[in-house]
Amino acid sequence: QVQLVESGGGLVQAGGSLRLSCAASGSILSINGMGWYRQAPGKQRELVAIMARSGSTNYADSVKGRFTISRDNAKNTVYLQMNSLKPEDTAVYYCTAHSGLWVAPYGWGQGTQVTVSS
Repeated sequence: QVQLVESGGGLVQAGGSLRLSCAASGSILSINGMGWYRQAPGKQRELVAIMARSGSTNYADSVKGRFTISRDNAKNTVYLQMNSLKPEDTAVYYCTAHSGLWVAPYGWGQGTQVTVSS
């Protein structure tokens, strides 16, 4: 099994920035993609961004140009730099582990709250 631990959430004003981090441990050799999902109150969980070990990425249209995903494979850590935050970005953000870039996650972190005030 893989364990994913997020950090970096919090409260920020609209237009501000936050950086999320997620460290993986356990069965890390099976990890190809690492990514972020989010779930806002009353909404379905959605993909935010994902990065393969190769460096290929996929972003939700709603965050393109504002969010940047990056990885440190040596540290088994993935980051999400979030700039120009909007109130609609308010959600619980989950770190995820994937066997590929285009497959559903098989591992989830516990989630970290991001709240953007207007």
